[in-house]
Amino acid sequence: MKDIPFSETIAPIVERLKQLAAALYHFLDWFTPTHPFIVDKRARTFLVSFTILFFELFCIRWIPSYVRYLSYFNNFILMASFLGIGLGMLSARRERFWFPPFPILVALLVVIIAKTKFTLLINSTQVLYYGIADQQSVQAENFLVLPIIFGMVTLCFIPLARSFGKLFSQLNPLTAYTYDIIGSLAGIAAFSAMSYFSLPPLAWFSILIMLSLLLSTKRTVLLVAVIMAATLIEVGRLQVGAYWSPYYKIILRPAPHNGYFVDVNSSGHQDMIPWQYKEPFYKEIYRIFGSGSFHHALILGAGTGSDTSLALAHGVDSITAVEIDPTIYKLGAQLNPDKPYSNPHVHVVINDGRSFLQNTTDHYDLIIFALPDSLTLTSSNTSLRLESFLLTQNALAEARTHLTSNGLVVLYNYYRQDWLVQKLSDMVGNVFHQQPLVTSFGRVGRAATIMAGPRLATLPKGEFGAYHEQSVPASTRKLGIIGQGYYPLTSASPATDDWPFLYLQDRSFPTIYILGLIMVAVYALVGTVTLSPRKTLRRFDWHMFFLGMAFMLLEVKSLVTFSLLFGSTWLVNSLVFFAILSAVLLAILINRRFKFKRISVFYFLLFGLLLLNILLPPDTLLLSNPIFRYILASLLAFTPVFLANIIFTNSFRDSETADIAFASNLLGIMVGGGMEYFSMLFGYRLLLIPVIVFYACALLLRLRSRRTPGTLDEAVGSEPVLASQ
Repeated sequence: MKDIPFSETIAPIVERLKQLAAALYHFLDWFTPTHPFIVDKRARTFLVSFTILFFELFCIRWIPSYVRYLSYFNNFILMASFLGIGLGMLSARRERFWFPPFPILVALLVVIIAKTKFTLLINSTQVLYYGIADQQSVQAENFLVLPIIFGMVTLCFIPLARSFGKLFSQLNPLTAYTYDIIGSLAGIAAFSAMSYFSLPPLAWFSILIMLSLLLSTKRTVLLVAVIMAATLIEVGRLQVGAYWSPYYKIILRPAPHNGYFVDVNSSGHQDMIPWQYKEPFYKEIYRIFGSGSFHHALILGAGTGSDTSLALAHGVDSITAVEIDPTIYKLGAQLNPDKPYSNPHVHVVINDGRSFLQNTTDHYDLIIFALPDSLTLTSSNTSLRLESFLLTQNALAEARTHLTSNGLVVLYNYYRQDWLVQKLSDMVGNVFHQQPLVTSFGRVGRAATIMAGPRLATLPKGEFGAYHEQSVPASTRKLGIIGQGYYPLTSASPATDDWPFLYLQDRSFPTIYILGLIMVAVYALVGTVTLSPRKTLRRFDWHMFFLGMAFMLLEVKSLVTFSLLFGSTWLVNSLVFFAILSAVLLAILINRRFKFKRISVFYFLLFGLLLLNILLPPDTLLLSNPIFRYILASLLAFTPVFLANIIFTNSFRDSETADIAFASNLLGIMVGGGMEYFSMLFGYRLLLIPVIVFYACALLLRLRSRRTPGTLDEAVGSEPVLASQ
């Protein structure tokens, strides 16, 4: 039998692959918006910006609710968004760009989230996450979850941003920038309204469908509608049985005694059961001091009402219950079997606990920090958790000022690690200048109750000695007392308003974040080299890149400042971003009306304010009068933002390659988002030092590129597409 040459054997296969590739290219090219419904470039810029911002917020809220540990890595989703937008804009100068369209990528993202079980136990000894030691049955698996989700989110933004880049090259730079800002404001407003009404993802996704249809073409609208409708069905299936608050996806599971287990973002959060069956650390204060010992109590992190039920049952006459999440409060009011929130002796406040402490004038003989472990971050821009500013040494000092002369401050929780109990005990002890009385519970969960305040002096002398633990049989599974006494103080690093990282043992840069940022760098390098035309890469704007890095860190510092002063609520975050974008619009208007010959004046004002912010410690801004506090904070936090955007828009106005400049700025913002993790080493105030350095680098690059030396005509600024929760 005659042998067939290899070339003749492989040729049909190669030809078939070419045909399949051609068919795929034709299909993808079919989605190119040659005849879109919205033709006007300004209107289309507004819609694309709205869609980008809205989808960014969608991802930040929706994905971590199903991928549990991403609740602690939200700004990786933000960085993926900026990377995708930057890569998409850089690719806009490619004449032929066959890429999966936005609706198909969104559908694929939803399927990946829905069909893959992401249950990961993070075995980190450097930073604590919920579930590190109390859910040993969960296996350490799916370590590829972060790169998978990061990559998918990045891909989703590329086709949107490609059309965005084309629009920026077709419009006057400041005109495109203006409509981008207005679209971003509209996106934040829409998502804020949905947060206010606690609407579920079906509502979010319905808005996204309408936006996708408006941005499609006549020939693709039917296919886009079918794809998005199928995806909507999957989103609806996932949300069955869930309640959605401005912070969480909440699931209720039946519990014994007519109660419920409350899960948030796929993790157990609290048990809504009769107070008699609650864990012993809830009851420890009443066991030691007796029922009827306290008359006016403040409960911070009241949740569904368990702590309030216990206080009522033990004779507390008046209770102020502070809870940040309105949906969790409503579930407690409706379903808690003890009905604590129906009691006329209970006053409920929906607010951030730290903000309440700063604004109340009342005094209490009992202040309880009631298991404030939020399982989520304050914002996509920072590593702060919702409770970060509530659990600092400064917050404990604030609580002390609201104690009566015979009062007591109590903290209890499943602290999971001995070093965390030590750290909190040191913070409490330093505030009250006494060794706190600590009761530890084990073996399951490793909980503790920490007490300090003048009331300790009323205990009989000799009733409690120095803290000591007793040996417990290994077979013991019941959560019982394993140690008690006055806890010795050490020199452990306390969490402060400038370094609010309670769950970090020391100032450090945890390895898990370093590895994550290396992954981001690899994606950024490969994506930039692959998707950007070589001519575009050669014109990459390093000046704008450094401006983006600097502004992202400046924005983080502004958000942190306002979270400290006015609370870590979704409303405060939304208002901060509204204020920043409004400052950008004002800067654009000023640069349209005025031609500044010496923009260096604004530049040096910016540097002066940044230096002032470095020199002032955070507690300087904590004035007792909220109006003066707001005015001072606005001057120190928002004036640098405004000045930065004055100078940026002045520079961007004259850009000959606005799309490349904008993309370069976006990629700089992504890098700045990664550098925010250095706050774990140095605190937030010192982040302003690299801000000054990066602005200086941008200035030097600008001066170097000037044709006529002598006058500084362009300087620093920022990218406006922002995100909030």
